[in-house]
Amino acid sequence: MSKSRPTYLDLFRIRLPVPALASILHRISGLALFLSLPLLLWLFQSSLSSPDSYVRYRAAFASPLVKLILIGLLWAFLHHLLAGLRFLALDLHYGADLRTARATSWVVLVSAIVLTVILGIWLW
Repeated sequence: MSKSRPTYLDLFRIRLPVPALASILHRISGLALFLSLPLLLWLFQSSLSSPDSYVRYRAAFASPLVKLILIGLLWAFLHHLLAGLRFLALDLHYGADLRTARATSWVVLVSAIVLTVILGIWLW
């Protein structure tokens, strides 16, 4: 009983369903937030140590590269928050049917990007 299986798995040719993409991005955004938390807490603590350090950090955060990193972290936070609320609703059996799950996945993906653009413009 020989099954014909592919010899390799081409990950770039696989088309994930939207709920799976939202789930994977939820995990990636959570990892990014978790790994950046010690650095962000240290930066916050050291910026509050004196008025001079606050001015120094404010000047450093005026750099376009730092602003792009902050916008990336902002997207991670917003996506993680919205996807987490979606998963809480799914755990409570709200929107568990396939059509609603796909629609809420699109809402999470689009809302996170739109909110990131709006807040990113305000941040810039």
